[in-house]
Amino acid sequence: MHCCIGARGSSDRRPCCVRKDLSLRRFATILRRLAAALTVILTAVAGLSLSTAGPAAAATIEPGTWRPYGATNPPTSGTSIWNCTGELRITDDQLVTGRVCVIRTPNGEHFQGAVIIRNDRSSLYGTEVAFMMETYDDGDYDIRWVCPRSGVGAHSWSVCFGRTLWWPITFSTARVRESGANGVNLGPSPWG
Repeated sequence: MHCCIGARGSSDRRPCCVRKDLSLRRFATILRRLAAALTVILTAVAGLSLSTAGPAAAATIEPGTWRPYGATNPPTSGTSIWNCTGELRITDDQLVTGRVCVIRTPNGEHFQGAVIIRNDRSSLYGTEVAFMMETYDDGDYDIRWVCPRSGVGAHSWSVCFGRTLWWPITFSTARVRESGANGVNLGPSPWG
């Protein structure tokens, strides 16, 4: 550390030290910027769309949970209320599709986002999913749920679920704001 008294002709007698913590803050800022740039590059290389991956730099990333449903259509499997889009093509052969959903508990007190993947191929299909939520009145949840690459069985359904959140329907409705699977933008879910 270099210190001087009265630098540059000043009559100030306080030391003008080059502080290590200032250098560390600058270094940390450079690292954050580098990490953000690296995220954009890796996103492009991995094939994720920027509309799906862009919010990752600002959002908290939480792991989603994959659940296989086999031959059972997920919205018909329980008492929760599923509000989903129609099937959206993920592969060019249209044998792998996705549906974006918001799910409400029967009493309307809790909700969660989900992306249903349907694989009509005769073999396992690897899929990764990411999505973000919003409420009608309060806007975005600053959370991005990510289900890492997993195999969806042949002729079956699997669902990527986000965390269940408390938000009574009496407050307002909610939806998946944006979503994607394997670099394909699946867009928002209906409000629910």
